[in-house]
Amino acid sequence: MKSYVGVAWALAAAAIPAAAQSSAKPLKPASPVSAKPASPGQANFENCLKGVSDCDVADLAPSEIKRVSDASLKRNSDSCMELSTICDPTRLSSTEAAAVQAARYRRNLQKCLDRSPTCDPLLLNAKDALSVHAASAERNYSNCLNGAQSCDPVRLTPQQAKTVQTASDRRNLDRCMEGSPSCIPLRLTQNEAVAVQTAALARNRERCQDLSSSCDMTILTEPEAKLVLVVLQRRNLANCQAGLASCQPLDLTPADLSAARSAFRTRNVDACRKGLPPCDPALLTAPEMAVVTAAMQQRRSRNKPPPAKQ
Repeated sequence: MKSYVGVAWALAAAAIPAAAQSSAKPLKPASPVSAKPASPGQANFENCLKGVSDCDVADLAPSEIKRVSDASLKRNSDSCMELSTICDPTRLSSTEAAAVQAARYRRNLQKCLDRSPTCDPLLLNAKDALSVHAASAERNYSNCLNGAQSCDPVRLTPQQAKTVQTASDRRNLDRCMEGSPSCIPLRLTQNEAVAVQTAALARNRERCQDLSSSCDMTILTEPEAKLVLVVLQRRNLANCQAGLASCQPLDLTPADLSAARSAFRTRNVDACRKGLPPCDPALLTAPEMAVVTAAMQQRRSRNKPPPAKQ
């Protein structure tokens, strides 16, 4: 432990005059406990006791001077314990100086353990310096395991470097299995490369079955290509039966083409019955024309105004 004189010189550089201490805390309005105002002497004593600027020490009684001095010493001791800049280390007793130095050391140690940029490692003793170094090494090892950019591989032990490399290879394999662009194929083992290729083919097969634009038909196997073709034909038939513009009638099989025509005739009859523009009367058969005529007559009768009353 440094001597009292050493502590005083170490803290005196950051201290300000003791006079500033009394002006640092603003005067708080006293709570009105009674309607009777305090006497001028009592008010001055309270100001001096609180360390505010409106203190006239010349008006203090001898007994009041002792109490004001004790309060000032207590405020200074508290400021030094808080490492405040208004601390005056020259007013500390040997016991107080030792306590302030211990508090300063503990705070610096915690900063070093927390890897704070304000840590001063030169103030640490040999035992605490080892603890700080161990904590820093453990944080670096954790960062390397998680693939953080703050990892410093040079600080790893041989065993840690091996574990970190295994974790890094596992993350790379996961990225490759997911088809991530950050995958590094050259780091894969032969078995891993086979698994990654199988996963890539499965993803492409699913994209082709979903008719995705990213499907690569060239890498499909013959059974996969046939399955995708069946999906394409079913979707095209549904589009044609719904009368969508994406229908490709030339890709329909004879059976599908017949089903599409049947759906079209049904839609045409329905459009004619409702008098809609898509109706093509030339495609109506005699029975269908009769149904359409009956629907039109029924619609006219509903819309015919009632006869005027005589």
